[in-house]
Amino acid sequence: MKVLIVNTSEKTGGAAVAAHRLMEALNNHGVKARMLVRDKQSDNLTVAGLGGKWRQQWYFLWERLVIFLHLHFRRQHLFEIDIANAGTDITRLKEFREADVIHLHWVNQGMLSLAGIRKILQSGKPVVWTMHDLWPATAICHYARGCGNYKSACQRCPLLPGGGGRHDLSATVWKRKQRMMQLGSVYFVACSNWLKDEAIRSALLRGHKITSVPNPIDTQVFRPMDRSEARRALGLPQDKSIILFVSQRVTDERKGMAFFVEAVSKLSQQQPEWAHQVGIAILGGHAEDVASQLSLPAYPLGYVSDERKILQVYNAADCFVLPSLEDNLPNTIMEAMACGVPCIGFKVGGIPEMIDHQKNGYVARYRDAGDLARGLQWVLTEADAQALSQAAVSKVKRYYSQQSVALRYTEVYNQAIAQKHYKL
Repeated sequence: MKVLIVNTSEKTGGAAVAAHRLMEALNNHGVKARMLVRDKQSDNLTVAGLGGKWRQQWYFLWERLVIFLHLHFRRQHLFEIDIANAGTDITRLKEFREADVIHLHWVNQGMLSLAGIRKILQSGKPVVWTMHDLWPATAICHYARGCGNYKSACQRCPLLPGGGGRHDLSATVWKRKQRMMQLGSVYFVACSNWLKDEAIRSALLRGHKITSVPNPIDTQVFRPMDRSEARRALGLPQDKSIILFVSQRVTDERKGMAFFVEAVSKLSQQQPEWAHQVGIAILGGHAEDVASQLSLPAYPLGYVSDERKILQVYNAADCFVLPSLEDNLPNTIMEAMACGVPCIGFKVGGIPEMIDHQKNGYVARYRDAGDLARGLQWVLTEADAQALSQAAVSKVKRYYSQQSVALRYTEVYNQAIAQKHYKL
């Protein structure tokens, strides 16, 4: 079986990381998998790039320009909306022709257009689409933010000026997606049970198969290591407990930094001694911008792409916090747990599926900075650190290992092929 994994980027972003790890997992377990990406960032022979750099850039810019016009020339929400009005027709490529299964992942920002996806569905090849967010089930947004319009038909979009209208951009794109989805069956895979439940409610995906399979992680790479050595390599203090926060862009409002800042402020007031006992490591873009907002010593590590250094960062921490306000199945939580680091997050999205409350971490009440502070204190001063660490590693090996996820996806591919042959 030959599988073509299609994603906008090879390495940048959570979906890219997950798609690349899936490719490796499949190849390690008997399935021939390749990636097709717009942004190729390595010399890996199993990853093919689209080429045509200027053409790809034009597709991206044209989509942003159209969205900008509909936003009345406001930048707010400019990168929270995707309309897939431009992209490459990949059905002409050799990689597409040779594949037995086409596996779409995150294909936005000029990678594939709705017209291009239409051609993929019309090709007759089995199509699997892994949802890393809600965009395949909505018109133009990646996270619904409490809006339930996608359960019937998108219109009056809250991301558009004035809340849109009955015939706004979201309504137009919804109709295009609806016509596209009627052309052929797609086997949708959500990375979490939460996202699966949300997708099932979408009127757009009715009649299509939807299941849940988590992202994989290589537990031979992400594993517990010596904490002292990791801290020495990173220049972090040996005599403090280290709280870790990781995000591609730490100022992203969706990742909940404001609630983390408030929780840390509460802890520093309640526990003045923490100023000498606890530090905060921040990994990601714009880390320096938020370090000064924290009332405990902070160590901004910036954006890091080197896997070896990322591994050191996780292993240097006593706990990991990600107070996301919306999230699917964060790779960062999975990576931290694989390294034996207990995690703290809000009860939202797929996070409660990963963190077992007071077994391998702490699940705080949604948007409750006080309970987030309580979780940090519990993990650092009250819980059995070794038991939490062992439980975290055990959870990852059981549910998210390469072998486990590759086997589940192989079943999905076989079902998609069988479904296609049945309809023929």
